[in-house]
Amino acid sequence: MAMTDYLNDMPAQGNRKVVLVGTGFVGMSMAYTLMNHKGIDELVLVDVNTEKAEGEAMDLVHGLPYANGKLKVYAGDYSDCTDANVIVVTAGAAQKPGQTRLELVAINTKIMASVGKSIKESGFNGVIVVASNPCDIMTYVMQKATGLHPYQVLGSGTMLDTARLRYEIGNFFEVNPASVHGYIMGEHGDSSFVSWTNSYIGCKSLLEVVEERKVPFDQLQRIYEQVRDAAYEIINKKRATYYGIGMSLARLVDAILNNENTVLPLSCYLEGQYGHEGLYIGVPAIINRAGIREILTLPLTKSDQEKFDRSCSTLQEIINTTVTPILEGKE
Repeated sequence: MAMTDYLNDMPAQGNRKVVLVGTGFVGMSMAYTLMNHKGIDELVLVDVNTEKAEGEAMDLVHGLPYANGKLKVYAGDYSDCTDANVIVVTAGAAQKPGQTRLELVAINTKIMASVGKSIKESGFNGVIVVASNPCDIMTYVMQKATGLHPYQVLGSGTMLDTARLRYEIGNFFEVNPASVHGYIMGEHGDSSFVSWTNSYIGCKSLLEVVEERKVPFDQLQRIYEQVRDAAYEIINKKRATYYGIGMSLARLVDAILNNENTVLPLSCYLEGQYGHEGLYIGVPAIINRAGIREILTLPLTKSDQEKFDRSCSTLQEIINTTVTPILEGKE
């Protein structure tokens, strides 16, 4: 199916409706962020714990008199997905201290497959954003479970990792993080990497800035390691991360609903880009109301391509050994 085919069948943009599946810390951080700026007309909260969803909706609506614009918020169910524009899925088991994202695969694959089946039964035909971990694999499961076009289903991927990178580089070089441009690519996890040759401060190559200021390249590696390990450190200190990803998801929802054609690093389905196909992984892409409009292929160094290949291999092995047997009912 061509992109224009499913785009023409999508819900009209008159009523901007978002459904949140999963009312934990991440989902509600996004919901709270969305409430604090104009952008949506309707927000539906869906959770296996219906009382939790109802309580969260009640808590949110009590702030509506002070919100920026008119917004309808309520607890609902999967039937509310039918005419939604965007569904954001944050449901699933949370990452525990000392646990890697990939260790969550089995339990969250079963949860995601069930959620995807319910979404499919609703007749939904908009864009699905997956933030549940491990993000790349859960996005793959969601696409298989719903049968939607792969570009309609995307994951938050390395969006938060990239925000952390921009913050740390901006902090080190004393520039506004908004003026730092670069991406963390690959798995949203331990096999991610930074494409330093495609990183900039303003329009100036970051590597040139490093050379001019005589900053040891090892410093960039230390910054990356800070970024890579940030989630583990936050989880050890406060048991969970949610504000950063909540704001990231709200930004992504805006980009979709506003048909922005903006570039964000997300978990996208590869169809030969970067030499791989048949899996979701973090790459920069152009986003609009259709979902993924186009994946951008950056020129990678030999070393970066090898890192990307290893990241793909890591994810593909998990798909082959754990995910596929569950989806095929063999486990």
